[in-house]
Amino acid sequence: MKARTRKVQTTKTNYMSDEAFADLKEAMEGALAFERGERRDVKVTRIQAPRPPKAMSPEDIARIRQKLNCSQVVFAMMPNISPKTVQAWEQGSREPGDAALKLLSVAKKLEVLLEA
Repeated sequence: MKARTRKVQTTKTNYMSDEAFADLKEAMEGALAFERGERRDVKVTRIQAPRPPKAMSPEDIARIRQKLNCSQVVFAMMPNISPKTVQAWEQGSREPGDAALKLLSVAKKLEVLLEA
Protein backbone atom coordinates (compact mmCIF):
# COMPACT_ATOMS: atom_id res chain seq x y z
CA MET A 1 0.00 0.00 0.00
CA LYS A 2 1.22 3.45 -0.88
CA ALA A 3 1.82 5.83 2.00
CA ARG A 4 -0.03 9.11 1.74
CA THR A 5 2.02 12.22 1.89
CA ARG A 6 0.66 15.40 3.28
CA LYS A 7 1.10 18.56 1.33
CA VAL A 8 2.70 21.20 3.44
CA GLN A 9 1.60 24.69 2.58
CA THR A 10 4.34 27.21 2.52
CA THR A 11 3.69 30.89 2.62
CA LYS A 12 5.76 33.04 0.38
CA THR A 13 6.67 36.33 1.96
CA ASN A 14 7.26 39.23 -0.34
CA TYR A 15 9.79 41.64 1.02
CA MET A 16 10.41 45.15 -0.18
CA SER A 17 13.72 45.67 -1.90
CA ASP A 18 16.36 47.65 -0.04
CA GLU A 19 16.19 50.36 -2.70
CA ALA A 20 12.39 50.69 -2.45
CA PHE A 21 12.60 50.79 1.35
CA ALA A 22 15.27 53.51 1.22
CA ASP A 23 13.09 55.58 -1.16
CA LEU A 24 10.05 55.18 1.08
CA LYS A 25 12.04 56.05 4.19
CA GLU A 26 13.46 59.18 2.52
CA ALA A 27 9.98 60.28 1.43
CA MET A 28 8.57 59.81 4.93
CA GLU A 29 11.45 61.67 6.53
CA GLY A 30 10.93 64.53 4.05
CA ALA A 31 7.20 64.66 4.84
CA LEU A 32 7.90 64.77 8.59
CA ALA A 33 10.53 67.47 8.17
CA PHE A 34 8.10 69.54 6.08
CA GLU A 35 5.34 69.20 8.68
CA ARG A 36 7.74 70.28 11.41
CA GLY A 37 8.72 73.32 9.34
CA GLU A 38 12.29 72.10 8.90
CA ARG A 39 12.13 71.79 5.09
CA ARG A 40 10.64 74.03 2.45
CA ASP A 41 12.10 72.42 -0.68
CA VAL A 42 9.48 69.67 -0.82
CA LYS A 43 6.70 69.72 -3.41
CA VAL A 44 3.37 69.49 -1.60
CA THR A 45 -0.03 68.86 -3.09
CA ARG A 46 -2.97 69.12 -0.74
CA ILE A 47 -6.44 68.07 -1.70
CA GLN A 48 -9.66 68.47 0.18
CA ALA A 49 -11.76 65.36 0.36
CA PRO A 50 -15.37 65.90 -0.66
CA ARG A 51 -17.89 66.03 2.13
CA PRO A 52 -20.11 63.00 2.56
CA PRO A 53 -23.58 63.45 1.07
CA LYS A 54 -26.36 64.69 3.34
CA ALA A 55 -28.96 62.21 4.52
CA MET A 56 -32.37 62.31 2.84
CA SER A 57 -35.71 61.54 4.38
CA PRO A 58 -38.12 59.10 2.78
CA GLU A 59 -40.25 62.09 1.81
CA ASP A 60 -37.26 63.75 0.07
CA ILE A 61 -36.63 60.63 -1.99
CA ALA A 62 -40.29 60.27 -2.96
CA ARG A 63 -40.43 63.99 -3.85
CA ILE A 64 -37.41 63.67 -6.18
CA ARG A 65 -38.96 60.66 -7.91
CA GLN A 66 -42.33 62.38 -8.27
CA LYS A 67 -40.79 65.60 -9.65
CA LEU A 68 -39.02 63.48 -12.27
CA ASN A 69 -42.46 62.02 -13.06
CA CYS A 70 -41.28 58.42 -12.59
CA SER A 71 -42.73 55.31 -11.06
CA GLN A 72 -40.60 53.53 -8.48
CA VAL A 73 -39.69 50.93 -11.11
CA VAL A 74 -38.53 53.52 -13.67
CA PHE A 75 -36.73 55.55 -11.00
CA ALA A 76 -34.90 52.39 -9.86
CA MET A 77 -33.70 51.77 -13.42
CA MET A 78 -31.81 55.09 -13.50
CA PRO A 79 -29.13 54.17 -10.92
CA ASN A 80 -29.56 50.43 -11.68
CA ILE A 81 -31.03 49.45 -8.32
CA SER A 82 -33.92 47.25 -7.31
CA PRO A 83 -37.42 48.76 -7.25
CA LYS A 84 -37.79 47.15 -3.81
CA THR A 85 -34.83 49.26 -2.65
CA VAL A 86 -36.56 52.47 -3.77
CA GLN A 87 -39.75 51.28 -2.08
CA ALA A 88 -37.86 50.57 1.16
CA TRP A 89 -36.21 54.02 1.05
CA GLU A 90 -39.55 55.74 0.57
CA GLN A 91 -41.15 53.73 3.37
CA GLY A 92 -38.25 54.48 5.69
CA SER A 93 -37.43 50.83 6.35
CA ARG A 94 -33.97 51.26 4.77
CA GLU A 95 -31.65 54.22 4.36
CA PRO A 96 -29.57 54.81 1.26
CA GLY A 97 -25.81 54.47 1.67
CA ASP A 98 -23.30 57.15 0.72
CA ALA A 99 -23.02 56.10 -2.94
CA ALA A 100 -26.80 56.03 -3.33
CA LEU A 101 -27.12 59.40 -1.57
CA LYS A 102 -24.64 60.86 -4.05
CA LEU A 103 -26.75 59.55 -6.95
CA LEU A 104 -29.92 60.87 -5.31
CA SER A 105 -28.35 64.31 -4.92
CA VAL A 106 -27.54 64.27 -8.65
CA ALA A 107 -31.16 63.30 -9.36
CA LYS A 108 -32.30 66.15 -7.14
CA LYS A 109 -30.23 68.61 -9.18
CA LEU A 110 -31.66 67.16 -12.38
CA GLU A 111 -35.14 67.62 -10.94
CA VAL A 112 -34.38 71.31 -10.29
CA LEU A 113 -33.13 71.72 -13.88
CA LEU A 114 -36.31 70.16 -15.26
CA GLU A 115 -38.44 72.61 -13.25
CA ALA A 116 -36.86 75.66 -14.91
